[in-house]
Parts: sequence; C-alpha cells; structure tokens
Amino acid sequence: MNMNMGSANALVTIPGRQGRGLATIPERVRTKVCLTDARVRAWLSGEDEGAVTAEYAVVLVAATGFAAVLIALLKSGEVRTLLLNIIKKALKI
Repeated sequence: MNMNMGSANALVTIPGRQGRGLATIPERVRTKVCLTDARVRAWLSGEDEGAVTAEYAVVLVAATGFAAVLIALLKSGEVRTLLLNIIKKALKI
C-alpha cells in the first residue's frame, strides 16, 4: 500500500488496483470510514456485556448449589463412615 502523508487530501493506493473504482481514496475519507466502522462495532458489541454478566451469574449460582449438595453429602453419616474407612485402609499400607 502506498501512502502519501504530505497533504490533507493524501491518497492511499492499493497495489494492483490502480484505475479501478476505489483503488485510490482520500486519506481523510478512509479515516472517517474507519472511525465509523469502529463506532458501529463498539455499539453492536455493547449488547453482549449484559449477556456475559448473566452467564457468570448462572455459573456462580450453579457452583454454589453444587457445593451445598457436596457439603450435605459429606456431612451424612454413611458417607463419613465410608471416607473414614478408605482413609484407615490407606494408612495401614
């Protein structure tokens, strides 16, 4: 890409595209197009922020529920006895 930065109306030349439609566009137009594109992308991506936050909230609630189930299981007498027997057997070896 050949760029002439000397003037406000500098042209950007795309190699292999000379004389074809948008082969050369003024730098100021190119800058405005890029800024508009960035604004549109930023505006469109703004909708995902709430979705991501909601997904994190669902994951945290699910993890908390899973932890509560595990704690309830580990506090039960049967599971406690099973775990103690496994630990005693492992320490005998």
